[in-house]
Amino acid sequence: MPRHVAIILDGNGRWAKAKGMPRNYGHVQGAKTVETICEEAYKMGIRYLTVYAFSTENWNRPGDEVDALMKLLRSYMKTCLKTAEKNRMCVRVLGEKNRLDEDIRSRIQQLEEATKNNDGLHFQIAINYGGRDEIVRAVKKAMHRVQAGDLAAEELDENIFSNLLDTSGIPDPDLLIRTCNEQRISNFLLWQVAYTEFYFTPVAWPDFTKEELIKAVEAYNHRDRRYGGIKEE
Repeated sequence: MPRHVAIILDGNGRWAKAKGMPRNYGHVQGAKTVETICEEAYKMGIRYLTVYAFSTENWNRPGDEVDALMKLLRSYMKTCLKTAEKNRMCVRVLGEKNRLDEDIRSRIQQLEEATKNNDGLHFQIAINYGGRDEIVRAVKKAMHRVQAGDLAAEELDENIFSNLLDTSGIPDPDLLIRTCNEQRISNFLLWQVAYTEFYFTPVAWPDFTKEELIKAVEAYNHRDRRYGGIKEE
């Protein structure tokens, strides 16, 4: 069983359009799928689950869609807190939070503080997240430490740099899943997926089920993690 699974939640809008519904309907259903997969992943033995909810590039979407996503995010923060209390889920939000409205930042802080000692699934939500942005912010942190005399430039290594990222203390993903048949990383966890196995499925995120997660894990288990490629029978 992979210890850490990351998922790019793709296809909400296309799923809704195929049903003759507005894109926002797809996002609402996609949020429900997140709840289901969190529970099923933990039951399967997955310890860390990271989902790509809103990227730095998503601000370029139509204003009404962004507004609807922010409204959904506000609602989801409340739902997630209740779910975390029920399932002892430890929740952490990745990404640059300053661009988010103050009330959303407040809810994120409340959620993280209330769940930080929970011993269930470690659930990371990437909001206003971009892999390049994360790396740039980490570089700036390193520069500030060097300027302050807390770190010598020659001491900076991969371990120290990893601890300056949003994912500090979280193991790198073993498996990255992307739904709706798109086959690209889209600026997600660029540093962390250096040795991650990728799995692409044509299933849109709202239709992603426990059975689809099992298929992804089975595909992962056919990979040879020592040398790469498919295991020999």
